[in-house]
Amino acid sequence: MEFLIYFAIIILIPLWAQMRVRGAYSRYSKVPSSSQMRGAEVARRILDNNGLYNVDVQETRGFLSDHYDPRSKTVRLSSQNYHGHSVAAAAIAAHEVGHAIQDQENYAFLRFRHALVPVANIGSNFAWILVMIGIFAQMSGMLLLGIIFMASAVLFQVITLPVEFNASSRAMDQVVATGIIRNDEERETRKVLNAAAMTYVAAAAVAVLELLRLVLIYTGMARNE
Repeated sequence: MEFLIYFAIIILIPLWAQMRVRGAYSRYSKVPSSSQMRGAEVARRILDNNGLYNVDVQETRGFLSDHYDPRSKTVRLSSQNYHGHSVAAAAIAAHEVGHAIQDQENYAFLRFRHALVPVANIGSNFAWILVMIGIFAQMSGMLLLGIIFMASAVLFQVITLPVEFNASSRAMDQVVATGIIRNDEERETRKVLNAAAMTYVAAAAVAVLELLRLVLIYTGMARNE
């Protein structure tokens, strides 16, 4: 019964977060911003105001596929946000520019996350193979190795949280300071940003829960050896 509850939790938490972000986005993508600026224009204005003339703004495919690419110094916005004049489009465009500003300022958590990428990728690819071998073959050493690999991926998820929250904080400051939104639009903008942040919180929570579960399995297995 405990396992059923556990699996229900790790499935429901991400679903709840996804429903929240989609709900907030769906609602506020229908609310036009007072500035009537497209998401691409919002991104460009904030970039230019911060001296980031070398950072490009491009349209990309997909739904909520918006992101900042530090390698090519490019803010990529999904079509709906690139062309949209909504509060949601402005919020998401500003958030992605927040990452570009972090990159410019060598924000410590962003640098740490970038450094973790290769380690986290290896951890994500090999952790479960080692964990499954360790559990089914009752090899505690193999399970421990899998836990170590998984811990690197979990650390990446946890470090992502301050990066995302800081980018959202910067986004709010920028859209207010530049006059992209009015004071009465701050509440709606913040709701979009907070809902998006919850997806990262949910992912980190599930990753930590799964890691703790494996640690408990390992301690039980090691005790019986």
